[in-house]
Amino acid sequence: MLPRLLPYVLAAAAVAPLRGADAPSSAAIDVRNMDLKVKPSDDFNRFANGGWLDTHPIPPDLVSWGAFDELRDRNVGILRDIASEASTKSKDAPAGSRLRVIGDFYASGMNEAQLKSEGAKPLDPEFARIAAVKDAAGLAALFGHLRQLGADVGFAFFGGQDAKDSTQVIGQFAQAGLGLPDRDYYVKDDADSVKLREGYQAHIAKMLALLGDKPEAAADAAKRIVTLETALAKASRTRVQRRDREANYNKMTVAELTALVPEFPLAKFIESAQPPPLGPVNVGQPDFMKAFNQLVKERPLADWKDYARWHLLRAAAPYLSDEFVQADFEFYGRTVTGAKQLKPRWKRVVESMDTGIGELLGQEYVAKTFPPEAKQRVLALVENLRAALKERIEQLDWMTPATKQAALKKLAAFGVKMGYPDKWRDYSKLVVDRGPYVLNVLRARQHEYKRVVSRIGQPVDRTEWGMTPPTVNAYYRSSLNEIVFPAGILQPPFFSLSADDAVNYGGIGAVIGHEMTHGFDDQGRKSDADGNLKDWWAPEDAKAYNERARRVIEQFNAYKVLDGLSVNGELTQGENIADLGGLKVAYAAFQKAQAAKPVAEREKKIDGFTPAQRFFLGYATLWRRNLTPENTRLRIKTDPHSPAALRVNGPLSNMPEFAAAFNVPPGSPMARPESERAAIW
Repeated sequence: MLPRLLPYVLAAAAVAPLRGADAPSSAAIDVRNMDLKVKPSDDFNRFANGGWLDTHPIPPDLVSWGAFDELRDRNVGILRDIASEASTKSKDAPAGSRLRVIGDFYASGMNEAQLKSEGAKPLDPEFARIAAVKDAAGLAALFGHLRQLGADVGFAFFGGQDAKDSTQVIGQFAQAGLGLPDRDYYVKDDADSVKLREGYQAHIAKMLALLGDKPEAAADAAKRIVTLETALAKASRTRVQRRDREANYNKMTVAELTALVPEFPLAKFIESAQPPPLGPVNVGQPDFMKAFNQLVKERPLADWKDYARWHLLRAAAPYLSDEFVQADFEFYGRTVTGAKQLKPRWKRVVESMDTGIGELLGQEYVAKTFPPEAKQRVLALVENLRAALKERIEQLDWMTPATKQAALKKLAAFGVKMGYPDKWRDYSKLVVDRGPYVLNVLRARQHEYKRVVSRIGQPVDRTEWGMTPPTVNAYYRSSLNEIVFPAGILQPPFFSLSADDAVNYGGIGAVIGHEMTHGFDDQGRKSDADGNLKDWWAPEDAKAYNERARRVIEQFNAYKVLDGLSVNGELTQGENIADLGGLKVAYAAFQKAQAAKPVAEREKKIDGFTPAQRFFLGYATLWRRNLTPENTRLRIKTDPHSPAALRVNGPLSNMPEFAAAFNVPPGSPMARPESERAAIW
């Protein structure tokens, strides 16, 4: 997980001018955004989005610009309005009140004079704690403490749902501890990986020098840190391997885990990490823990202390004075993702607040952007899609009757969370003041860590949300068998109260269908209606599904981007299949909605396009996106989603419904031969 490098949380504009030019005004299909010189049968993404792609370059402070980014930009602007207003009023507000917490947090981040004068001094007590470590017991206690502050040291520890007892929360341990975006960057010898490793080592040395280390000592420490992380990376599973949920479920007692890491005093770590009493725990990757233990035995304590110092600094750097912020950006922003310019301070502060106190900000955001009637219309659309998916499951020719019944039971049990939580999180114990900014960030992280860890040993809270209300995203959570749609994505171009059904079904409808089908893909089928890790498919169902999925994998494996870089069809299969399935389900639901209308309305053209055409244009609009080459390469290695253009052309080329809507002749690039066509749902 790399939230700083691959943010899928929002942004926006209100105080500052909107950068998307087109703002949130119209949900209609805008011909100016199209490229009518291109035939829809040749390249539908270009036909639908070419004009927009040619006239919307990536802003210098971002690494991509598209429909998601435009909406994030608008949302962050709304959050800025909220935070800025609060900062001028919060001084007289009661301590701990929503207004006071929001206002003080924002004010501390915007106080550039204070940030400049402080440098990294607010972290001095933490660096002193690291320097005082004398032995393995002290190191274990240190790691437990740093985990609370969001420093990614050693291995991950948190409270999470027991995959095979979905009613309970247990302690979870997993591989972690790397400063590069993925373990492959440490172990592969291609030119890009080697160059990035070299840049990473130089970056560590530069950052340690900014702390006051002599250049020679900083360079030596950086080399030893990269060597240590490389060993951790070699012991880590790949992203494709981690898709195996059964392999990631290894329930054991704390005594059994302690036996895996005899060189690392686990009891000291647990004492410092401060969870409730631990019963059974899950260890996601036992071999990683064994390798970590061996490294504790083999590597000098000084290496681990430098490693801890680096990861604390890495976690805090974006919230320190400008020299640290700029150095952090030069590597993680410019080198890794291709950003040309640092985001404005206000935007960085608001985004950190959305991460740290997102449900406080979210209450204000919802009041401004998501009226009750919008929620009700989307909920009705969800139920139409649920009915359409039910019919499609009933009609499947490859699924056995018993499995169909289990699938229908699971579909009926789907939970739906729409817009915002019914119960907001409690921030009353979080201390926020007007500075230092970095301490507000670290305290917010510690507050969230304690909230998550305190759940261990407790029943699962099924009301909890995994995203803040302003987030431009959605998800299906198999362990709760639920689909979740924050208010942040329920805005144009995804959804609009003023839009026709074609655009809404092609937009948010396809997104909803996408998330629904995740409940029945190669991952979702391993959880039952209650969310327990249990493969409820018969072997013949799995065989039939995998044969159909193989077509999708091979289709996307054949796609090339940039200078011949291949898409990873295995890594992206779940999202590619969900894109296709979501479109199929949304289109079926749309057709049912159309059938209930008068004939004249069913055939009425808007903006020159039939309702069926507008459905597919509405879908394509979601994926208009320009990315930097660096960000494209990073995503190919780490992102389970395919590049945006392929999320349009890939699934649509498998759909006879699309071919009929645009009169696509057989043999066209946008009409895959029937023998190669993928069809699952």
